[in-house]
Amino acid sequence: MAATDLSHRFHGESVGRALELVGERWTLLILREAFFGVQRFGQLARNLNIPRPTLSSRLRMLVDAGLLERVRYSQDPERYEYRLTDVGHELFGAVVVLMRWGDEHLPNPNGPPILLRHQPCGEVADPRLICAHCGDEITARNVTPEPGPGFSGESHPSL
Repeated sequence: MAATDLSHRFHGESVGRALELVGERWTLLILREAFFGVQRFGQLARNLNIPRPTLSSRLRMLVDAGLLERVRYSQDPERYEYRLTDVGHELFGAVVVLMRWGDEHLPNPNGPPILLRHQPCGEVADPRLICAHCGDEITARNVTPEPGPGFSGESHPSL
């Protein structure tokens, strides 16, 4: 049986483009803090124990990329907070999946450090990826990658 040509996965690849923006450790930790309500520079610096120049740089990049917005909360002295935009909020699932994976495969001996309570039902959430069409869980074993509308077959004439 011939192997399936999956070379289209790498042409204009979405995961690589996303990681160029958010794939650095501090960036994901800043986003995690933002998801849990931390918006001010000082709080972020304390919670993350991040060097202030690094924090400034990452916040500027996240604002420029449209994931956070910088909003003044004090006139004198002039101070700003960083709020998630709609685009930033959409990364929540990616951070939760990483958190879930870490809890399962790199566990803290005392249990997960953070639980997510699902407000509508009141239960601790067990987040999963699901198909919007059928509701089944999505795993690496039950999906097949195929060229999408952004795929350019010019470099891969066999597709």
